Amino acid sequence: MDRVSSFDEPLKKLLGGATAKVMAEHLDLHTVGDLLHHYPRRYEERGKLTALADLPLDEHVTVVAQVADARILMFNNGRGKRLEVTLTDGSGRLQLVFFGHGVHKPHKELLPGRQAMFAGKVSVFNRKMQLAHPTYQLLDASDADEATEAVDAFAGRLLPIYPACKQLDSWRIAKAVDAVLPSARDAVDPLPASLREGRGFTPLPEALLKVHRPQTKADIEDAKSRLKWDEAFVLQVALARRRYADTQLPAVARRPVEGGLLDAFDAKLPFTLTEGQEKVSKEIFDDLATEHPMHRLLQGEVGSGKTMVALRAMLTVVDAGGQAAMLAPTEVLAQQHHRSITEMMGELADNWGLWREAPLDEGRRSGDGRALGGSEQGTKVALLTGSMGAAARRQALLDLVTGEAGIVIGTHALIEDKVQFHDLGLVVVDEQHRFGVEQRDALRSKGKQPPHLLVMTATPIPRTVAMTVFGDLETSVLDQLPAGRSPIASHVVPAKDKPHFLARAWERVREEVENGHQAYVVCPRIGDEAEEDAKGAKKAKAKKATPDEDPEKRPPLAVLEVADELRKGALAGLSVEVLHGRMHPEEKDDVMRRFAAGDVDVLVATTVIEVGVNVPNATAMVIMDADRFGVSQLHQLRGRVGRGSAPGLCLLVSEAHEASPARARLSAVAATLDGFELSRIDLEQRREGDVLGQAQSGVRSSLRMLTVIDDEEVIAAAREEAAAIVAADPELEHLPELRTVLAALLDKEREEYLDKG
Repeated sequence: MDRVSSFDEPLKKLLGGATAKVMAEHLDLHTVGDLLHHYPRRYEERGKLTALADLPLDEHVTVVAQVADARILMFNNGRGKRLEVTLTDGSGRLQLVFFGHGVHKPHKELLPGRQAMFAGKVSVFNRKMQLAHPTYQLLDASDADEATEAVDAFAGRLLPIYPACKQLDSWRIAKAVDAVLPSARDAVDPLPASLREGRGFTPLPEALLKVHRPQTKADIEDAKSRLKWDEAFVLQVALARRRYADTQLPAVARRPVEGGLLDAFDAKLPFTLTEGQEKVSKEIFDDLATEHPMHRLLQGEVGSGKTMVALRAMLTVVDAGGQAAMLAPTEVLAQQHHRSITEMMGELADNWGLWREAPLDEGRRSGDGRALGGSEQGTKVALLTGSMGAAARRQALLDLVTGEAGIVIGTHALIEDKVQFHDLGLVVVDEQHRFGVEQRDALRSKGKQPPHLLVMTATPIPRTVAMTVFGDLETSVLDQLPAGRSPIASHVVPAKDKPHFLARAWERVREEVENGHQAYVVCPRIGDEAEEDAKGAKKAKAKKATPDEDPEKRPPLAVLEVADELRKGALAGLSVEVLHGRMHPEEKDDVMRRFAAGDVDVLVATTVIEVGVNVPNATAMVIMDADRFGVSQLHQLRGRVGRGSAPGLCLLVSEAHEASPARARLSAVAATLDGFELSRIDLEQRREGDVLGQAQSGVRSSLRMLTVIDDEEVIAAAREEAAAIVAADPELEHLPELRTVLAALLDKEREEYLDKG
């Protein structure tokens, strides 16, 4: 058998159909290689043998004892069976219990007088110490020395505990691993020999043996460090090759034009750009001026001015004769961006005595380099969303295909097939984590040549995640707030323990309004009929599935209910309006316009206001049931206040108990405005798959040992080595083993992910 095919061998051949089927359906394990890379989650130490008289509760123990008696008991009107076995070792007694189909084998083997080793977790039932379903090994060796050896070997071993499922426990997975472990010697080693020797790594076959069947704790550490490196390195090579391939793609260079829209825009700004904005803009302008596509991730704190940087990039592209498209995750955000950009562009056009929406003459439309709104012409800013009327939609589509509109702001509607551009030069993706890579790529494919790409996120991403999830993008970070931004004070309001604190919160909202400011109240739920029907059906289904579960907590507070209560009670006399995702787009737009104009005192909303909404006069935010939101989401929401010269106030209302993890999360949010620190706290509380996100499924499924949160040094070192190797040998012609492993990683799904990055 050759080296590759032993890893590709279907598990069915070695383990039998039934076990292989369970592994495939419930653990996504199909081949020998899959199972060898299904690493133990942890290891239990059987440790020294424990006397029955000294058993510690809730610990994994190993005992050698003699069966005193064994009996089968029936229960549930004879439908259920339980085997109870009593052990003795002279120092004390211990009960073992086996249930259901698991009683047959031990009932035959654990006969009175027989001696065996037992391993399991100690619990108490009816005031008796017991082991439920322990693993055991009979000790019937005739030779006393053999028996002693068996005891020592059994007791001293580290027990691998595998990620398991209801249908297949860890013990059976361990037996299956034993069956395929000889194939470990056929492992294809992806690390170049020089790198492996230079870093003193254990050979891969040895690492696989050590991770599954360690003799010592040092074996586990050896194996883990090697296997983590493999995962980080292969992934970083894939990303480095993607970056290299991008440098080979053609793109139209979009260089700044002296005296164009950008210069005029900068001249009219009522504030000075921060050093960070200047620095990041230069990085972007340098990328736009090259003849291969920019691929840049712009991340920064809430309110750090990313949109301003993106607009300057868009104006540069328009100056150079191209079009720019901004993809926003929600209609409210798309409308907000469109309104603010149109106003800024309109001001410029008025100042120049130009007509921003004047049609371009045929000469310009037919391909002159300045066709799409250079400084002589101004440019039209189009909006395209799914709920627009037919006439407005037709006009927007026409403006894009003719080049009438230099800038378009839109939602997923921009991705549709019928949307065509005259010359798409730049794609800006706002709030990247809301979009899958397929959506990002669908818009990029609309350029005559690959357009430049700027991905923005206001959710701070620790360096490790950026290097892994967005490893094919260059990264820019905006970490300072513009001058004039005010600090935001955040406080937890324990509504259940101290109801008078909540009353004081509403008084603070009134005080802000009396001082000429405005406020947001955020709720987790809308509270309308459609939502209730969907939730009711879901709850009924869940209840049917698990009739014995504890009653759920009360439903989260809803926008419509809270707004009604506030109008009648705590905020009576103030102008209170609602905003949520199921309102008609024109209605949403009207509410946002009136709130932005200062005609609405308090806006009660869902998280539809989470990103991009910019009303500098709004100074206070009350987040109801704040414990129902994630850390990063709370930080995003809080960023809607403190955007003007007056200080911001964010009140986190919660009924969670003071000692609960939920309250600890809220206290962490209240304690710092550092989004990067909060993102780390957030990530530590989530699973690896959540961190990487659904859109990055290829990456997630390839990481089994590496954790992007903790393994920063490994990822950084692997990225450096990978970049050097790809620079020297882009096709990996001299590294066939690495090429083989890479091909295995890049199945169709993962290849699509990397190609679309």
